[in-house]
Amino acid sequence: MTRLRSSGRAAHKAVTALITVAVVAGIASVASRSSRADGMPPRGPAPVKAITLSPRDVPVNLEYAARVRGSREVEIRPRVSGILEKRNYREGAEVKAGQSLFTIDPVPYRTAVARAEADLAAASARLAQARREAERLRPLIQAKAASRQDLDNAESGQQVARAEVQAAEARLREARLNLEYTRVESPLAGIAGRAIPSEGALLAGPESLLTRVIQVDPVHVLFGLPDSDQLRLQRGAASGEIRLPEGGRYAVELMLSDGGIYTARGQLDYTSVRVDEATGTSEARAVVANPDGLLRPGQFVRVRLSGAMRPQALQVPQRAVLEGPQGRFVYIIEDGKAAIRPVELAETLGEDVVVTHGLASGDQVIVDGVLKIGPGAPVTATPPQGN
Repeated sequence: MTRLRSSGRAAHKAVTALITVAVVAGIASVASRSSRADGMPPRGPAPVKAITLSPRDVPVNLEYAARVRGSREVEIRPRVSGILEKRNYREGAEVKAGQSLFTIDPVPYRTAVARAEADLAAASARLAQARREAERLRPLIQAKAASRQDLDNAESGQQVARAEVQAAEARLREARLNLEYTRVESPLAGIAGRAIPSEGALLAGPESLLTRVIQVDPVHVLFGLPDSDQLRLQRGAASGEIRLPEGGRYAVELMLSDGGIYTARGQLDYTSVRVDEATGTSEARAVVANPDGLLRPGQFVRVRLSGAMRPQALQVPQRAVLEGPQGRFVYIIEDGKAAIRPVELAETLGEDVVVTHGLASGDQVIVDGVLKIGPGAPVTATPPQGN
């Protein structure tokens, strides 16, 4: 009986010891997990991925919302009044320069031409008669058979007749010009819009708007250039951090509403010196070829200006940049340990960002693994995949 009690106490002590070991192990495991959750670096060098910086020329990214406009847009108005007889084009179709768009009833103007021609013939006949009269009187004056006053009157009549001929010629030219104006032509090649009046309408001359013609090859792309960007470029150029294109001739790339890139590139050809008080932008315009008519007036696009460069700039992946109480920073490797380096950034280029201050050529910047290290933590670095 005594041996049984002794054996039971021994078993109880063994079980208690096992439970104690398990509890201690559990507490250690929890403590270990807690320390990792608190961001404390693990024992030994932490594996990270890092890149070594080397300077290179990088483009300055300038991108804005824009709208397409026709390079030329004209209102088609008649120069003479009359009845609109016929429309000579298909609405919304392409027209050529000099193509007839409308015909105004020409009959009244043909009649005016005929009347002007008759008036010119009569004036020419009177001039010929006055000239003959003066020619007859000159020999009679020499023979003392006619007075000098008669010759003066004949020569004056000849001058009056000549002036009447000139007036008749002017009226004939005007009549013929009005007759030509009954054929309303397009002054440029482009797309003709909807005809506003219908056939049979009475046109009151230039007051009547017939349609509009828009030249769509090339097109103008209008957008606002922020004053802040202009100042940034000017200051960067003055300090040597930015190299601007010669003559400010930026190349222009268009991004369409579906995310595609328009194949033809354009060029910036105008920037207003005036800054709009409401928007803080200056109007800018680019000219882009549009031979296929893919770009249409009123269409929204995005423009990307290229030509400005940052010579010998440094760039890092965006994921390497962290935000702290003192601003943005990256981790670099110094003597095998992680060190914080505050940075100043410029524009983004895809997945990278340009660093203007804080880093130097040859610095090793930690790209991946930054969340499991702290300042002074020992690290072992390998290049990221693809580098």
